[in-house]
Amino acid sequence: RYSLFYNRLKNIEENEGGLDKFTKSYKSFGVNQFVDGGIYCKEWAPGAEAVFLTGDFNGWNPFSHPYKKMEYGKWELFIPPGQDGYPPVPHGSKLKVVIRAQNGELLYRISPWARYVVRDEDKVNYDWVHWNPPLSYVRKHPSPKRLKSLRIYESHVGIASPEGKVASYKNFTYNVLPRVKDLGYNCVQLMAIMEHAYYASFGYQVTSFFAASSRYGTPDDLKEMIDVAHSMGITVLLDVVHSHASKNSEDGLNKFDGTDSCFFHSGPRGTHQLWDSRLFDYANWEVLRFLLSNLRMWIEDYRFDGFRFDGVTSMLYHHHGIGTGFSGDYNEYFGLHVDEDALCYLMLANHMINFLHPECITIAEDVSGMPALCRPVAEGGGGFDYRLAMAIPDKWIQIIKELKDEDWNMGNIVHTLTNRRYEEKYIAYAESHDQALVGDKTLAFRLMDAEMYTNMSVLSPLTPVIDRGIQLHKMIRLITHALGGESYLNFMGNEFGHPEWLDFPRKGNNESYHYARRQFNLTEDHLLRYRFLNAFDRDMNKLEERFGWLASPPAYVSEKHESNKVIAFERAGLIFIFNFHPYQSYVDYRVVIWHSSLTVIFKYKILLDSDAAEYGGHQRLDHSTEYFSEEYPHNYRPNSLMV
Repeated sequence: RYSLFYNRLKNIEENEGGLDKFTKSYKSFGVNQFVDGGIYCKEWAPGAEAVFLTGDFNGWNPFSHPYKKMEYGKWELFIPPGQDGYPPVPHGSKLKVVIRAQNGELLYRISPWARYVVRDEDKVNYDWVHWNPPLSYVRKHPSPKRLKSLRIYESHVGIASPEGKVASYKNFTYNVLPRVKDLGYNCVQLMAIMEHAYYASFGYQVTSFFAASSRYGTPDDLKEMIDVAHSMGITVLLDVVHSHASKNSEDGLNKFDGTDSCFFHSGPRGTHQLWDSRLFDYANWEVLRFLLSNLRMWIEDYRFDGFRFDGVTSMLYHHHGIGTGFSGDYNEYFGLHVDEDALCYLMLANHMINFLHPECITIAEDVSGMPALCRPVAEGGGGFDYRLAMAIPDKWIQIIKELKDEDWNMGNIVHTLTNRRYEEKYIAYAESHDQALVGDKTLAFRLMDAEMYTNMSVLSPLTPVIDRGIQLHKMIRLITHALGGESYLNFMGNEFGHPEWLDFPRKGNNESYHYARRQFNLTEDHLLRYRFLNAFDRDMNKLEERFGWLASPPAYVSEKHESNKVIAFERAGLIFIFNFHPYQSYVDYRVVIWHSSLTVIFKYKILLDSDAAEYGGHQRLDHSTEYFSEEYPHNYRPNSLMV
């Protein structure tokens, strides 16, 4: 794998003038304005017989501005400035690339490199709009330094409002970012930014890879949003989709040059049978240029601080993970079923990002557990910084769905939370956007279900269902946060147990926005119990910010007691103790402390208590109590204390 990566990198150095020049192609492809006012256009359309540019600027004459055919399927066009020195293609004018296909048909296409596309309300397809404002947004704040502890707030701009509409970049900037900061998250992961024609695809059917979605506002609005986040010390990651592309041809990449290949594999290999989308040909030189330049553009133009790569499992294997289970056997990760070209692309992507922007972060969404995915490329690894611990949310769902409280297996919980590849960093999460979507249920909804509609008011009795749900919601999140990885993620709204599910407007729900929103207002109503969960999530994050357990070595688990239903562990100098027993409390319970000194007595105090009143608990613990270590062996350690 490293040999394949090295050979491709060497070819880039020898034939393309180096990685820097090769990945800067986003500044030359598409339609770009020169300083003197002229317009330079460049496209890659290997299957085209002829290429033209048309639009508002030439009265939509399809043949007045032909491109010149170059080597390797490239086409170029230069339009000089007008006599008055003004650019021939004004800012805001609509454009199309006209492709004469091999069968003589004329195809009107959006450039794959288009920076801004919009859709009029009375139209189905998107239009390409030339974006070159006379005054562009100028950033005011430097990017934050690379974080040691990542606390990620997974977000979708369009649903980030209690109102039933598509919310804006401006709304996120001034209403959501302050909330993220207050909750103690230091990183925002933005979904559905790359333009996608179908809103209900959650942004995973990308049509224009270089365009920020116009349904939320302008490119400058997004730049301002990221700049304001940086002013708050918040890192901003882009959920990037390079695993597949929308099948749209009128306003997407599909059949751009009239053939079924171009950016994709031809034939059945070029289509994902479950997603009904097109699959990139990662061995193609121009596809590498397109995708690598795409990453660089998002970093350098918008100042994103890194990426979460979606659908990595689909990229890694020719079977795309369809109908395949992964047990951890190495035969599952090495063989002809692995798509080495896709893996090589990921290695190139991470190498480029690390080489040009070493402060940036990359995350892999891989369910298979591919070994060394988060080890450096120089070791033959994939080069990612983090991978998602995707087994953890599945485990919590399985436990809640299938087991009675008294049957919860402490050892199995600990195993799932600690079972990760040595020296590869994992992002732990109890639930993400996947669990919030219609057809699934959030943890809060699984725990409390219909009673969330009637019994979340403090004026109503605290029923056993609501009581159990609130307490387990806090405990599950804290143990996942503290034990499950080297970073933590939460999907917006789930921190306070957002009721109901997430469903975008579509024909099946009469185009309703009722479920395509986040009801942040619920946490501001002091008569509702949602504020308890919100406060606990905030203080949990603030405690991690203070002690940095995510950046600390893995926890030492001293107890996983099956009959007592107790889990105890130590990390970053803190002792975490969880009592999952449905009805039993314990007095004078002995737990291990890691310190082995026989001469020093250590004093401990409670820092965070899920049973505190401000978190909707029953106030059964006295926070003024001090706990002292004893030279008393317990669970194979020399010192312990009583709690």
